[in-house]
Order: sequence, then structure tokens, then C-alpha cells
Amino acid sequence: MEIRPHRIIKRKKTKKIKVGNIYIGGDAPISVQSMTNTLTTNHVATIKQIKELEDAGADIIRVSCPDKESTTSLKKIIKQINTPIVADIHFHYKRAIESAAAGAKCLRINPGNIGSNDRIKEVIKAAKDYDCAIRIGVNAGSLEKKILEKYKEPCPEALVESATHNIKLLEDNDFFNFKISVKSSDVFLAVKAYENLSKLYDYPLHLGITEAGGLFTGSIKSSIGIGKLLMQGIGDTIRVSLSADPIEEVKAGFEILSALGIRSRGVQIISCPSCARQAFPVIDTVKILEEKLSHIKKPMTLSIIGCVVNGPGEASQTDIGLTGGGDGNNLLYLSGIPHNKVVSKDIINQVVNLVESKAKENNN
Repeated sequence: MEIRPHRIIKRKKTKKIKVGNIYIGGDAPISVQSMTNTLTTNHVATIKQIKELEDAGADIIRVSCPDKESTTSLKKIIKQINTPIVADIHFHYKRAIESAAAGAKCLRINPGNIGSNDRIKEVIKAAKDYDCAIRIGVNAGSLEKKILEKYKEPCPEALVESATHNIKLLEDNDFFNFKISVKSSDVFLAVKAYENLSKLYDYPLHLGITEAGGLFTGSIKSSIGIGKLLMQGIGDTIRVSLSADPIEEVKAGFEILSALGIRSRGVQIISCPSCARQAFPVIDTVKILEEKLSHIKKPMTLSIIGCVVNGPGEASQTDIGLTGGGDGNNLLYLSGIPHNKVVSKDIINQVVNLVESKAKENNN
């Protein structure tokens, strides 16, 4: 689908950093991240989940490293996967050093919680020695004690002050290969913090609404918060945090980017909610098509509309379109042009065949 002028978002120019083979910031594509929920010490289960996330399209994957057993396991994991790994570190500076040595391409830390300046310097040295990026991860739920005492409660100003303090720690140690996040479960708080931070710095920003909730509620909250920021040109990489299968985080991330015309992956289905005018069971048809087309990775648009009121118009804007017609004579479109009529019982097979054929054409 061609991106029309009114959909073009002017993205803020930020510093470009490298996380393994993925660039973040500058003119690099906005990347989609997720995090494993397996025990890192169980390297077999963690490798399996990482490969599933890779197949779903995750550009970068985070792995929790709370103890030495986890960082030891991390070395085994990294040898068998392709995606850059971010080691999630809290408080224990030695875990950060071990993770960098094990092959992690980014360390998610809050430098202010690592300890003394000497410990921070050791972590930074390890990041430099092993060509490892850092993410300053500020979270409303774990702000520094002094900042909480000053502001009494989490607020945008508190998150930005924490980020500013941690940025200075890295800059003072001549380290600039980092990105920043200022997350909260409160959409308004997070959005305002990111907006304020974006005005102050040109470092790449990692967007997210933390602890957003389950698949349904969390996807909605994340879409509002992340979407609002992206529409302002703010953000260089995203993670949709859900209490759900991590694969759903990747799917939701790409749906947000696709809806904004920023980046697409797989088949984007435009469908009506169905009503008494529908010439075929729209809801069931869409559900089946989503499942049968989930293996397609090439960006493609497909409209499934139950009647002729909006069907032809939507079909004119999509790669493949289906419009419901009278007496079960529905019409298939290719690139906005009528292609052939199809009876309702054959819709699934014909649409799947057309999509797969078009995907093969794009691969050639």
C-alpha cells in the first residue's frame, strides 16, 4: 500500500547507536523489541522462546540476568541465536560486566542504582571493551529515593530528572552509545516524560508503557501512549509490555507501526465490523484468514468488507480486496481492479491463494 502524504510523520533526528547488527536512532527503522519470560538459567527454554520471537519479527530481545547462573547461561544462549540480546540488570554491577563478556549487545541498567562511581566506571569499561550499548531504564516504579523524596510521587519531572542524572554519569565517563526510556504504567505520565525528555536530548528513545496489563487492556494503553509519541516524531525503538505471550508484544508493536504507516510486516487486514448487510460471515472469515495468513512476512494489505457500501472504496486502496455481493457473488480485487467473482464458500481458499501468490511475486 502506498503511503499517502497526509500519513507521513516527520521523525525527530536523534543520535544513531548500534545494538549488535541493529541501528537505533537517526534514519534507522523504528525497531520492535520484546523480552523473554523463561528462566534464563533454563537455556533450552530460553533459546526456544527467542527463536519464536525472531520468527515473529522481533529486532531486539531482552533477557533477565538477576544472578551469576543466568549470565553463565546467557553465554550458551547467545551462541545459538541471531537477534541482539539486551541483558536486563538491576543493582548488581557484576551481572552487567558478566553479561557484556557473555556477548550481550546492550545492558539495560539504571546507572544510579548500580552503586558507587567506581562500579559505574567498571560497567562502562565492560560496555566499551565488548562493544556493548547501554539503555538507561528509568521507571516510575523504581525511582531513586532522593528523587522520590523531592517530588513526593512519580511525575514527569521526576522521571526526566532521573534520566538527566544518569545521562550525565555516562557522559562524564566518555560513553555515548546509549538510549533512554522513561516508562510508567500511567499513560499520561509516560507520554509527558518522553515529550519533555525529547526536548532536552538527542539520544535515541526507547518507548513503552510499562506494566500495561493483559493482552487486551495492555495493547490499548500501549497503542495510545506509544502511538501518540510516534505521531509527534518521538521514538526510535518500542516495546509493548503485556502480561501475555511475548509474541503478542511483537505483533502489537508491528500493528502500531503499521497503523501509522511507519513500518509494516505481514498481512494487514482491513475489515468491517459486520452488520445485516453482510453477504458472508465477516467475523468468522477474518478470524480464519488471520490464522491462515500469519506465516506471511511480506507487507501486504487485504480488505475484507461484507457489502458494496464501503467495499469497492477500501479495495481501491489495498493490495487485495473482497467485497460482499448479492446472492453470494462476492467480488475479489487485485490492486483496486476487479479480478473475479467468488462464491462465499470459496472465499478462504481463493483469498489465501492470492495472498500467497502475491507474497511469492514480491520475493522474486
